[in-house]
Amino acid sequence: MNDQTTPDTLTLSATPQTPRPKKPHMMLVVILTMVVTLTAVWAIQTVIFPRTFKPVQLSHKEQVTLQSKLQALNLPLAVSLKNPEEKFKPGKPLEPQPYSETAATREINFTEREVNALIATNTDFADKVAIDFSPGLVSARVLAPLDPDLPFFGGKVLKLSTGFGLEYKDGKPAVILKGVTLWGVALPNSWLGNLKNIDLVEEYGDDGFWKAFAEGVDNIAVGDEKLTIKLKE
Repeated sequence: MNDQTTPDTLTLSATPQTPRPKKPHMMLVVILTMVVTLTAVWAIQTVIFPRTFKPVQLSHKEQVTLQSKLQALNLPLAVSLKNPEEKFKPGKPLEPQPYSETAATREINFTEREVNALIATNTDFADKVAIDFSPGLVSARVLAPLDPDLPFFGGKVLKLSTGFGLEYKDGKPAVILKGVTLWGVALPNSWLGNLKNIDLVEEYGDDGFWKAFAEGVDNIAVGDEKLTIKLKE
């Protein structure tokens, strides 16, 4: 007699159940979430909305050297950074004397620290602009406060960086825009008027400022933390 399956006999198959995550895995997810969140907050505060720069403070010896350079160029600029709010204060009244170029210098020579110190002392950009000199390149970092009425970014600080190649070739200075970054993002050349890697003196030196600038410069060089410009007669 053959065994037959009756209609009321039900065959049940075991349905596998999804195992619950173990507690150590859950803790790892929580820790990773916290790390990512803290990293994002740090990036927003330092990259997108950075703090101000620390103004350069010259030593006494550097102040004396810079002051002598300014006097040679007859530039009424302050040197001391003991008080960043201190502006130029005139000393003794000038005595009249006949004009002469005998002792006049035609070479301008400033270090990176001197330029940043002058910006910090004589402008309102003490903690908002930082200049860097490297061979053939002048770089600038700028922090620009945004209008408080702007949506989303109102009252925040815009971070901008740019670089200019600077050299003397073919008997004239060359000023070449290397690029601009905004909040660490390199802007496309089309947004810069297609001026990236273009010699501005060559492009616009037919008249105006760039022509006058080129005709007045006999040599220009940028080295490690140093800028030298020699002027023509």
